Parts: sequence; C-alpha cells; structure tokens
Amino acid sequence: MSGAAESGPIGVVASRVRLDEKRIMAAFDRRAVKYDYVDSRTCWYELDGTAPRWPVALNREIGQVRAAAAARGLEANGVEVLNGSAAIELCGDKWRTSVALRDAGLPVPRTALALTPESALEAVERMGYPAVIKPLTGSWGRLVTALYDRHAATAVLEHVAALPSPQSHIVYVQEMVPTPERDIRVIVVGGEVLGATYRRGDQWRTNVALGATTEVCPVTPELEHLARSAALAVGADIAGVDLLEEPDGRLLVLEVNSGVEFSGFQAAMGDQVDVAGRIADHVLTRMV
Repeated sequence: MSGAAESGPIGVVASRVRLDEKRIMAAFDRRAVKYDYVDSRTCWYELDGTAPRWPVALNREIGQVRAAAAARGLEANGVEVLNGSAAIELCGDKWRTSVALRDAGLPVPRTALALTPESALEAVERMGYPAVIKPLTGSWGRLVTALYDRHAATAVLEHVAALPSPQSHIVYVQEMVPTPERDIRVIVVGGEVLGATYRRGDQWRTNVALGATTEVCPVTPELEHLARSAALAVGADIAGVDLLEEPDGRLLVLEVNSGVEFSGFQAAMGDQVDVAGRIADHVLTRMV
C-alpha cells in the first residue's frame, strides 16, 4: 500500500462531502494514502496534453450529469476514473441499464420504452395494472409513479405530456412486481459482493432517501451471482445493485447505481464490513 501511495495523490471528486465521502477519506488517512479533495464545481479541463496530477480519481460527484462530465474530462487527460464515464452514463439511463442487464442474460422486470405519453398509456394497458412509470434519469425514487388503473394512468400521463422538456416525454414503463414490501440492495466493489441489506419502507418505494429502514439480508449464491453479473454488465467498479423478490422467491435485477450511497447499508451491516475501507483498497489496486 505504501508504494502505491508514493506514485501520486488520488483525486476524490465531489461537490458535497457527505458522511460517505468523509468515511472514504478517513480510510485513505488510515492507510497513509495521499489524496486531494476536488470540488467538481470548480473543475474545468483543457486538452493541452498536460500530465494529470492524479493517476486515479474516485468519482463521488452526487449529480449524474456532472459526474459523467467530470469523468469524461479526467479521462481525456489520462486519469483513470472509478467509476468511469461509460458506466455512469449507462447507469444514468434506466432503459440502457435494462437493455444491458437483459443482454447479459439476467432476469429483469417486464419493461417498455414509450416515446410519447400517449404511447406510454398503450404500453401500460398492454402490460397490465399495477404498473410503474419512471423518468429515464433520476434517483432517490423521485418522479417514480405507481399506476393502479386507467384513470390514474391517464391523469399522470396528461401531466407528463404538459412538461416542457422533450426528454420528459420519453416514458420508462415497468411492471409492478408483487414483492414482500421490501427490496434488496447489494454493494459490489471490484467484482466482489460486500453484503446485502433489505430495505423496507412505509410506502411501495423503498429508497433510504425516502425514509426506508435497512436490515441485513443473507447473501445466497443466486444473489451473489446476480449482483456481480449486474455490476459487470454495466462496467461499474463500485455499484449498488437493487434486486426484487418475486412471490415464488425468484430474484429480479431492478437497476444498478454507479454513484452508490452506503450510509444506510453500513448502519445495517455494522462491523461485518467496512465499505469505505473496501472502496479505498480497490482504488489503490489501480495505482500500481
């Protein structure tokens, strides 16, 4: 580890230093690894051939668009970025993620892409109720809407049609899988599953950002295989993989997060795993 640290500082890119980033920086400190905190709000990149200050950068920017742009700028100047722009952009588009998972042979919920709100209504009708519509981009469960009948679908999609952005009119439609009021979050770092947690909410969405609680979930061979394969399918070194349980117990891969937040996961896992430490160790493997 000490030899890796001498090869140059690591860039830690973020506009907000949250608890997760503080834990990662503390993990670097414990390993006597030099790093620079890089506020992405101050970043700009020039194609002048200048050697990069950081051979490796850990991309912890919270905003998906800025995270992808930061990665592209750093990569163009010879910096290896974790996660890289390709993974961030793929994971930032729910349809592209679903296609990548399907192409990898992984089980996913029934999913459709509608190019207009009007065609989205037809897709929902064909898929059947209840269904879920989501924006192509976004996180923390925002703007994700459950549709339980045609009346609700018509009202919601009329609202979508009135939105000013053309991208907002592209609708991602998915079946609502009848789960046991929970989903599963798995964190994968460097192709290794660190653990899994159940997320339970007081509504059908189970995002920790919306108040969901977490508890440890056993890691079965099936779960481990799906999570590792999902992270590989999207090319993410550090990933949060979300799984759903069907009534018969079969697991489906819902999505993959390239900018995974892990405070809720860490609280549930306790001393079983040090997520920040594992991330730091994986970043150091790229310093050789």
